[in-house]
Amino acid sequence: MRIAMIGTGYVGLVSGTCFSDFGHKVICVDKDAAKIARLQAGEVPIFEPGLEALLAKNTASGRLTFTTDLAAAVDGADAVFIAVGTPTRRGDGHADLTYVMAAAAEIAQALTGYAVVVTKSTVPVGTNRAVANAIRAAAPKAEFDVASNPEFLREGAAIDDFMHPDRVVVGVESKKAKKVMAELYRPLSLREFPMVYTDLESAEMIKYAANAFLATKITFINEIAALCERVGADVKAVAKGVGMDGRIGDKFLHAGPGYGGSCFPKDTMALARIGQDHAAPMQIVETVIKVNDEVKRRMIDKILDLCGGSVRHKTIAILGVTFKPNTDDMRDAPSLTIVPALVGAGAKVRVTDPQGRHEGEALLPGVKWTESPYQAASGAHLVVMLTEWNEFRGLDLAKLARKMAEPQMADLRNVYDRDEVLEAGFTRYVGVGR
Repeated sequence: MRIAMIGTGYVGLVSGTCFSDFGHKVICVDKDAAKIARLQAGEVPIFEPGLEALLAKNTASGRLTFTTDLAAAVDGADAVFIAVGTPTRRGDGHADLTYVMAAAAEIAQALTGYAVVVTKSTVPVGTNRAVANAIRAAAPKAEFDVASNPEFLREGAAIDDFMHPDRVVVGVESKKAKKVMAELYRPLSLREFPMVYTDLESAEMIKYAANAFLATKITFINEIAALCERVGADVKAVAKGVGMDGRIGDKFLHAGPGYGGSCFPKDTMALARIGQDHAAPMQIVETVIKVNDEVKRRMIDKILDLCGGSVRHKTIAILGVTFKPNTDDMRDAPSLTIVPALVGAGAKVRVTDPQGRHEGEALLPGVKWTESPYQAASGAHLVVMLTEWNEFRGLDLAKLARKMAEPQMADLRNVYDRDEVLEAGFTRYVGVGR
């Protein structure tokens, strides 16, 4: 089939590349000519394990191409995916649909035959109908249907998630659109991955409800961690015992410095606003947002306590600044709250991250970037484990301690065992919920 993918951000680029690997002919579109030039040259603008090789394979086959010409991409397409950004709107917390509706307006002028216009961006309930109305108003004679096809890709594991999904959610209203969507995902259906067909509104809501629930699990265990610290329990043991219950599951029950990234912060905020607008307040979600902000501030207090109440003139080594491992994404990362607070309090902050420097240099002014944890820790008074990259899980702790002026560790991801750290020569160790 022929697919036009509007937007070459994280979702659009991964989805377009994976669809081309299914055997479809995919044209990815973006207004950023420089980005398109890089993609045409085989350069991937984001870090996602396996994406560069998969992109190279499918561009070489001719199934995957890139262009700035939306009209040419849409001409003759069976499906046109809208995969543009929906950031939090300034002032009110709603999802900003500017890019979605702009794409819809351009698609309306470019349609030359029947196509299914598929919204893959995360959008509030009612957006797909708004897209349909906008296209119909701009091109009354256009032949099209709309579909909602939310993505559930984890950064760092996106290709595997696309190729081996828990489920594929498709909101459609016509048999013709359902047939097109079924053909697009036929390789997954043949392998019996679940396909969930529903109405437009339910598909839109599924995405928000799923992300809000996962954010709630993270925030719940972080609150339990705070209580564990007061009563002498170990949150890792608690999470293990709770997670073994099949009704709950062990995923997203890892205490830490709070959730971040491109989805959970903006989607929980948007869902809260949707609830307010429809007189059905999302009180649990609103509390999750509030508590997650408090968790980040609590991590700052942990660091201050280890440094005797003040970090002024202290050198602090930060290991990891991306919101999670295996990505270069810095959006709403806990580091963006914690690191500036330390710099503002007078600390000399050294940072190391396998992929975070490209975005991090602009977002974290006043820090010194280093190439390794050992360089960051040299002469430091405290090392802070902030992102649990694999590179940081097997450190030579004795070597790290010897390099430090004052060997102390704030392990905000509970990567290490306290006794192991102290035996290696550290004088103090603080985890989360332990």
